[in-house]
Amino acid sequence: MLINKFALVTGGSRGLGRDIAISLAKKDINVIITYHSNTTAANEVVAEINKLGKKAKAFQLDTSSTKGFDDFFSQLSSYLMSETETNRFDFLINNAGTGIYQNITDTTEDQLDEMYNVHFKGVYFLTQKALPYLNDGGKIINISSGLVRYSFPSASAYACMKGAIEVFTRYLAKELAPRKIAANTVAPGAIATDFGGGENKTNAKKIEFISGSTALGRMGQPDDIGGVVAFLCTEDAKWINGQRIEVTGGMML
Repeated sequence: MLINKFALVTGGSRGLGRDIAISLAKKDINVIITYHSNTTAANEVVAEINKLGKKAKAFQLDTSSTKGFDDFFSQLSSYLMSETETNRFDFLINNAGTGIYQNITDTTEDQLDEMYNVHFKGVYFLTQKALPYLNDGGKIINISSGLVRYSFPSASAYACMKGAIEVFTRYLAKELAPRKIAANTVAPGAIATDFGGGENKTNAKKIEFISGSTALGRMGQPDDIGGVVAFLCTEDAKWINGQRIEVTGGMML
C-alpha cells in the first residue's frame, strides 16, 4: 500500500493528464494536478479522484511561464503541510503541453518559442523548482512522444523539444541517483485526444493511416497511457531508471 503518497501531474485536467491522474488514484496515490484555464474540467478530475477515496487538489498554472513557478510551489507547499504536516511529495509527472502541425518552411519563431517554453524550458525549470520538495526515493516521469523515434511532416518543432526532454530525463537519472530518485520517459504514440486541435479524433484519413501503421491496428486512447505512468510510480517499477518507454501499440515498427 502506498500510504499518503502524493503525485503532481501537470496538465491533469484533460486528455492524457486526466487519465494519468485517475490511474494514479487507482494505485492508491493522492493526486495534485495543474491546469491552464479550464477550471470546470479540473474540478471534475478532482471529484472523480475523491470518489476513488483519494485526496486531490487542482492548481492553476501556466507551465510555459517560469515567472509563476515560485508562487505555485508556495501554494503547493502550504497545501501539503495542511494535509500531511510536510511539504514534500513523491512523484512528478511532467505532462502539460500543446502541439502545432506546421512544416519547417512555415514554422514561425513565435511557434518555435511556444514549443520550447512549454515542452522544454518549462519542464526543465519546473523540475528544478520541484526537487527540494520531492522525497528521496521518489520518481520523475516525463511525457515525450513516439515522434522522437519516427518522423512525420509538420511535427518538427514539437518533436525536437520532446527529443530534448528525453536527453534531460537521462541526466536527471544520473544526477539524482544519490537521492535514489528515478527518472523515466513515457513516449505515447498517436492518441485520440483534443491535443493539437483534436486531429487524432476527427481526421478520418489520419486515423486510418495511424491504424494501418500500428501493429495492434487502431488509434491509441488516453487509457492506454495512464496505467503505464501509474505503474512507474509503484514498487514493481523500482529498478527502472533512465529509460524511454514507448507506448504506441507497435507503431511504425
